[in-house]
Amino acid sequence: MSGGAFALVGEKLFDGNEFREGPVSVVVRGGVIEEVGSTMPEGMPVVRLGQDSCLLPGLVDTHVHLAFDAGQDPVGSVREATDAELYASMRRAAFRAVQAGVTTVRDLGDRQYLSLDLRDELAEDLLAGPELLAAGPPITTPGGHCFFLGGETAADPAALVAAVRERHARGCAVVKIMASGGAMTAGSLPHESQFTREHLRVVVDEAHRLGLPVAAHAHGVRAIEDAVSAGVDSIEHATFLDGHGGAPQPGLLEALAASGVVVSATLGFDPAGMAEMVRNNSPEQAERLEAMKAAQAAAMRGLRQHGVRVTVGTDAGIAPHKPHDVLPHGLAELAGYGWPAAEALTAATRDAAKLCGAAGRKGEVVAGAEADLLVVRGNPVEDLGHLLDVRAVFRRGHRVR
Repeated sequence: MSGGAFALVGEKLFDGNEFREGPVSVVVRGGVIEEVGSTMPEGMPVVRLGQDSCLLPGLVDTHVHLAFDAGQDPVGSVREATDAELYASMRRAAFRAVQAGVTTVRDLGDRQYLSLDLRDELAEDLLAGPELLAAGPPITTPGGHCFFLGGETAADPAALVAAVRERHARGCAVVKIMASGGAMTAGSLPHESQFTREHLRVVVDEAHRLGLPVAAHAHGVRAIEDAVSAGVDSIEHATFLDGHGGAPQPGLLEALAASGVVVSATLGFDPAGMAEMVRNNSPEQAERLEAMKAAQAAAMRGLRQHGVRVTVGTDAGIAPHKPHDVLPHGLAELAGYGWPAAEALTAATRDAAKLCGAAGRKGEVVAGAEADLLVVRGNPVEDLGHLLDVRAVFRRGHRVR
């Protein structure tokens, strides 16, 4: 179908909030949902989605890196590629995401703002990929985590304000700052802070003044504490590393819950990609991976226990087990940490859209929302594995699969 008027008819619906049995009809006009009901519409084309079909909002991944190719050396690939080569790779990654039903992505780190060009292309060519909400190069210290993406910024207020203003002027949707180090950058330690609390507050104050949210990459306990105090909008990863493993602290978890800051948890791995990664890992790399997985599990249990708001940000692209269609696996992982399937689906639709500044426009199958829709076979509220059995995907009313 195209962006005209038509109706989708299926047997089940998860609208981003609740699940219900059908029959279900969704009327789409001009790329927007006009009506959701149970009666057969008259006088317009009807797309029958088939037996055992379930309609859902298109999924929203709150943390991807389209510039990383999910290969064995994604950093090397980014550093060696020409702009044209990197752009082509990003376009392929975007197409892979939308084919899995991921209709909106928040890109939290590209090279030299290439994602903004791709954002504009995807806004016109709806068949090519999801809606792209871009941060541009993440703000980082000289030589700091992901410095090679072009976001190196001196740790002083004037430079940080200028960095935020540049992203606003270029049209970025969010400001990303590396509050702590990260594992992908030689010489960078994930548990160590890169900016002080005062530096983070400068970035938050200027970004909020300009109407932009702030996403803080933060693995370390101190970096998480400082990011919460500074008033960031989301904390990426939140593994609570302290140099001796993961150690989520009840007081910090309570502060996170009270603040309303969203944790964009790094979840989801492709089983085949993980097997490849394990085969190619050195013993030291395997040990680090197991330690990170243990820290992630401890963090997620603590977040659930304290009622912290969570979305799923896959970090797609950073390794072979993180391809750009990995989000459905992330929902299954979230359920494994104690989230009921319906809550996991809401976290990756309605709540993720809200974090991305697209509440009411994305993440729900309701009148007035854009017709970004995923159709799967079976009941994903009973078994999230049904998200992998994709029957159709629509972007603003255009069928892309």
